[in-house]
Amino acid sequence: MDIQNFDTVIAHFYPEETPLKRLLLRHSEQVREKALEIAKLSGVETDLNIVATGAMLHDIGILYCHAPKILCTGTEHYLRHGIIGAQMLRDLDPALEVYARICERHTGSGLTAHEIRLQQLPLPEQDFLPETTEEKLICLADKFFSKSGDLKEKSLETVRHSMVKFGVEPLARFDALCEEFKLK
Repeated sequence: MDIQNFDTVIAHFYPEETPLKRLLLRHSEQVREKALEIAKLSGVETDLNIVATGAMLHDIGILYCHAPKILCTGTEHYLRHGIIGAQMLRDLDPALEVYARICERHTGSGLTAHEIRLQQLPLPEQDFLPETTEEKLICLADKFFSKSGDLKEKSLETVRHSMVKFGVEPLARFDALCEEFKLK
């Protein structure tokens, strides 16, 4: 198996053409294009191949989650899709670690162990914050697209407004990402 080819990795976990696979691909392509656009406009140095592949794989774990509104018929809490996807990639091949880290660090503007504990989220009590430029780009780009509704790109104002409900710290992290990548 050519694990460096995201199509091969996705086909491994989603071998059949299903509405969920189509939704995953559409959303992932949107995130990929936005992340590459942000990288280009910001001028920040990054590995564009990792960004492109990471964006295509960032939500691979939705397969096992329960979110019927977005066609996910698994049993796991949706918030776990990142850590599930990370484990799927690690189990497939340890060489996919860079993408596994993207999976587990893209939720919200990242999550801290303190937030997980305080909100009693169904996640291991540890920090899941994007650290590398590639992780940050995908985390940021992902906020502009939903897997429900009209699937159109949200404005920065709309994204920022939606981040407010998660509290001051997540909003501050989102604003810091916007500043780092020169989004206004």
